[in-house]
Amino acid sequence: MTNTKYLKSINEEAFSLLMGEECKLKGSGGYLMASISEEQKKKADLGVGELFLAPVGRIPEESITSYFCNNCNQEFKSSPKVSYENPNEEVAENMKLAEKGMYLCTNCESSIGEYREFQKS
Repeated sequence: MTNTKYLKSINEEAFSLLMGEECKLKGSGGYLMASISEEQKKKADLGVGELFLAPVGRIPEESITSYFCNNCNQEFKSSPKVSYENPNEEVAENMKLAEKGMYLCTNCESSIGEYREFQKS
């Protein structure tokens, strides 16, 4: 094996360890197939045998391999559109809403799922 091929195989292995396995993450309007870390997988597991999108937060578009839109009743082999804002508003004592966003179907603009990220202030 040449040095270049060896380094490439090490980089691919390291990337897969960092990104984790591909998982189905359910949202209110469909689901995403994405490579997520073990930490994200733990957040997504609400103890009912399925993984959910909302607790994970924003997933990088390059980690999403496909999604299914319930409105279109179709799977797409790409990432949905990610729309988000950073309101940085206080929602409770010592708690701020740092980011809120949604995954939108690129075909019909329906919501695939939403998320919220909070920070202690």
